Amino acid sequence: MSANIVIGTAPRGEPVEIDIKELLATRLLVQGNSGSGKSHLLRRILEESAGIVQQVVIDPEGDFVSLAEQFGHVVIDGSAYGEAEIARLGARIRQHRASVVLALDELEIDQQMKCAAQFLGALFDAPRDQWYPALVVVDEAQLFAPAAAGEVSEEARRVSLAAMTNLMCRGRKRGLAGVIATQRLAKLAKNVAAEASNFLMGRTFLDIDMIRAADLLGMERRQAEAIRDLARGQFLGLGPAIARRPVAVTIGAVRTGAKSVTPGLAPLPTASTEELRELLHENLHVEPDRPEFPRPAPRTEDAETLARRIAANQLLEPTSAQARERERERERAEPGAEESREAMIAIMNAMAQEDDCTFQSATTLFQDFTIRCRMKGISVRGLDATMFRRGFAAAIAGIENPDDARWEDLLNLAKHVPDDALGPFYVIARAAIEGKPCPDDADLARIYGTSSPRRVQRLLDYLEKDGLIVVRTDFSGKRSVALPDLGVTTAPVEA
Repeated sequence: MSANIVIGTAPRGEPVEIDIKELLATRLLVQGNSGSGKSHLLRRILEESAGIVQQVVIDPEGDFVSLAEQFGHVVIDGSAYGEAEIARLGARIRQHRASVVLALDELEIDQQMKCAAQFLGALFDAPRDQWYPALVVVDEAQLFAPAAAGEVSEEARRVSLAAMTNLMCRGRKRGLAGVIATQRLAKLAKNVAAEASNFLMGRTFLDIDMIRAADLLGMERRQAEAIRDLARGQFLGLGPAIARRPVAVTIGAVRTGAKSVTPGLAPLPTASTEELRELLHENLHVEPDRPEFPRPAPRTEDAETLARRIAANQLLEPTSAQARERERERERAEPGAEESREAMIAIMNAMAQEDDCTFQSATTLFQDFTIRCRMKGISVRGLDATMFRRGFAAAIAGIENPDDARWEDLLNLAKHVPDDALGPFYVIARAAIEGKPCPDDADLARIYGTSSPRRVQRLLDYLEKDGLIVVRTDFSGKRSVALPDLGVTTAPVEA
């Protein structure tokens, strides 16, 4: 098996090769400004050496996942695993010699650094009998080995820099050959960059980076201007795995594509200003592609419980819940049931008008309600505390007649709202249906039975996470609340 791969052509057309055996012992550093072709160069190296050596790619932008389709790399989504799982994956990769792409594009930079550090640490700590040769390609290496502290946490920077230092300084004896690419040498930690013996320098414009690149290539500083004149996809190479003297190379074609591509010019839309305005503002308050609101799963019994019930002959009699439901149906069918229901709704509406009623406990309110019903000769059989709480929440919100057809969709949606959150939810929903402003935090706190605005904010956060509402605050500070399931929103008002 040949260990040499062709990465491109020299100015006279002769092929430029990389000796993979030598590269495993001497490592590679690639530099180039954004758009110079670094990722294209890494992809060429990976494609050409895929059948020769195991490959591990640390991919912060998810650009190399397409290698899986043609070359069989296993894609690992870093955001889908915990630290312990990432460490175990790293250990198994060395054990089974799998070529993988660790995609980190779903993580923030702090989490990217910690995940990459955990992964590289597991590769580095493999048992001695698993020290098989592998190329470890790290794109955007300045993110994982920054030269100076930035906006990331000190802990993330420390563990990531230590892992990259181990890879480049001590990885050779463990079979790990670092291939790192960076936009700027000045941003990359010097003790990481200094361990590479092979270099491929692409286009760069800052003097400090050109001078440092020229020094690494053994060029005189007056020749550093040549680095600025390189075209996209052109690099200057030097090193024992490439050439003994600096050589210009134009990187060859690749067979897989990146997720992100440089956009070209496209014709502008021909729609009129009014048409564009309408397109931009259509259904602006509704979240696109929002998943369907989850419905509770039906309860099931296991085989053992079912067998016990059959043995006890319990299936011949209705359950207590079934009995209660049938009792309610009989009560609704009794003469005068409709009048009794209207009278109970009227009592709830009267109680809702009383000051500080929402600050009383649900038990106290239910006892007061039953006493008032008995005083008027109204039977409360079949009405439990849960039914009362939900009916009283509607009364608090000013829904005087829940049987009105205009509230049907709202009441169906409210079945998925906890009892203690129903009052504020009904108030917000009613305001949205009527196109009125959303009540302020003080009003919502009163309806919620609290004097703490923080509890109201936590309630709104809970309802929003459950997909029931969408709270929007525009740049002028006005707040509106939308109910996507009903397709309505409140009028904007100062938050």
